[in-house]
Amino acid sequence: MITGLKAARVVVALGLAVAIGQAQAASPPKTPVTAIMGATVFDATGAAPHVANVMIRDGRIADVGPNVKAPAGAVVIQAKGKALLPGFFDLHTHWTPGGQPAVAPPIAAAYVSSGVTTVNDFHQPPEAYVPRRRWLTTLTTPHVNFTARISTPGGHGADWADEATTKWVSTAEGARAAVKSLIPYKPDAIKAFSDGWRYGAGPDNTSMDYWTLSALADEAHKNGLKVLTHTVTVERGKVAARAKVDVIAHSLQDREVDDEVVALMKANGTTYAPTLAVYEPIKPGAPQPANRDDPRIQNALKKFGYALHNVKALHDAGVMIAVGTDAGMPGTPHGASTLREMELLVQAGLTPAEALMAGTANSAKAMNELADRGTIEKGKRADLVLIDGAPWAQIGDIRKTDRVWVDGKLAYGQGFKPTAADGQLSMPAIKAKALVDDFERPDGRTQADTLRLDDMDGGHDRSVQVSQITVRNGADHALLLAARMAQKEDPSAGVLLPLSRGSVEPVDASAFKGVRFDVRGDGGEYAFTVGAQGGRWRAPVKAGPEWTTVEIPFADLKRVAGRGGSTAAWTGTDLIDLGFSGGRDPGQRLWLQVDNVTFY
Repeated sequence: MITGLKAARVVVALGLAVAIGQAQAASPPKTPVTAIMGATVFDATGAAPHVANVMIRDGRIADVGPNVKAPAGAVVIQAKGKALLPGFFDLHTHWTPGGQPAVAPPIAAAYVSSGVTTVNDFHQPPEAYVPRRRWLTTLTTPHVNFTARISTPGGHGADWADEATTKWVSTAEGARAAVKSLIPYKPDAIKAFSDGWRYGAGPDNTSMDYWTLSALADEAHKNGLKVLTHTVTVERGKVAARAKVDVIAHSLQDREVDDEVVALMKANGTTYAPTLAVYEPIKPGAPQPANRDDPRIQNALKKFGYALHNVKALHDAGVMIAVGTDAGMPGTPHGASTLREMELLVQAGLTPAEALMAGTANSAKAMNELADRGTIEKGKRADLVLIDGAPWAQIGDIRKTDRVWVDGKLAYGQGFKPTAADGQLSMPAIKAKALVDDFERPDGRTQADTLRLDDMDGGHDRSVQVSQITVRNGADHALLLAARMAQKEDPSAGVLLPLSRGSVEPVDASAFKGVRFDVRGDGGEYAFTVGAQGGRWRAPVKAGPEWTTVEIPFADLKRVAGRGGSTAAWTGTDLIDLGFSGGRDPGQRLWLQVDNVTFY
């Protein structure tokens, strides 16, 4: 029997043991050190490649050196004869559908398998940032910087997107306001479509003047954001550099660069990411053109010649070169194009080592991320690629990927284990609620907590429309769409009601039979559409000046040809939005009111 002081000591000891056990249970066990032994390290600091051991602990590079020892229990990678480099960057990508209903997992895999560990995505509307960032945490993926988009009315980027996707500005005041409106979404950078020249192959779009671009860059910099521009001509390159943009994210390709643009870029610290991969006239593996004398082929070859010349001229003059590709555009696949870009930099006249610097440290510096990644140094993020070969001697060796680590976790190669989400083409569906929108929320969002989108026709000349909430009766409100049709074939105007924020998460409405809504209009015909990951479906709607209630069974919807494939069957489990639209003759006007949109 234990009594007195001895008993008290036992109680204290037991309590201490319990506390230690609880603390240990609350603290997850640390992952073992990964020791990459004997690799030839290209660290992107400017040092020559050298044999060293690299230790990875808790997502960071814990130590680097020829005499660093692997601790007990480490996961040891014998890398003698292999090259170890910082993960590659791609500063200009578009994570676009590419024929699939939802593509984040296969796109992420394409980058990681190529050794690309950081990318800028120029394609997502700000409303999609939160759900996409959440989705990315479940995937094996590179780091993704979401880049918000600003153009001019009638400019490139504004010729297809609504203003929720691409802001339209034409003054300095408008540019500052646009940047401020984007800050709540926490973008990682800003893209400005400052040059409307369509590569000399089509009608020019509008361009952003110096005062607007300068104000945009200044406001972005005040908020800690880098600015990348769509700039493709020498004269517009001067405007971009003078406005102090951070990265020109395309090739200047209408002529050879002159001393003035070189001096401006150097003076204002403008980096050059020439996206040669998207401009290469004849892609690797593609058939030769049947007629090389075709004016379009000759024009493309001439512009590409300027692009190759200009990247070498700018590099030799001391302008920093970075890597971007415009991947996601036709003939420019994700991941593989990043590697091709570095090969093309060598074709332009850079050494393999200089091309590797462009794809690692230079790109990290351009995005203000060099303190965190882009080189192999102690304390940096462990984003690494192990390669069979010596790419600083033979650039083509960059394609010989052995293993890739992102945040110190194996993301590709022997021993890699994919996540459950890696095998899914989309996020899990969320269940639809009956009420989609009654247009009564005071913050202007739908009852699904989404931002309504304008959906007019595309092109340089677009139909002018206004969609707004108006009083229907007393305290009751409805949506009003009013538009004037553009002078073009088949003009249209419309509104989309996304069913999830940014239309990222699919919505399962299979428990319902159809959609019901109140409607009135100018007496013409309209269309009701349902967007889904598998395509788009449509039903005609007629509306006169008196309110009427319309019910559209899902069974009455007809697939819209050419949207998302032609074979996928309707399931009702992958919906992304509901739409209301109409078309009239060029120059005519249209109006439509909608209320109480529900699934039934």
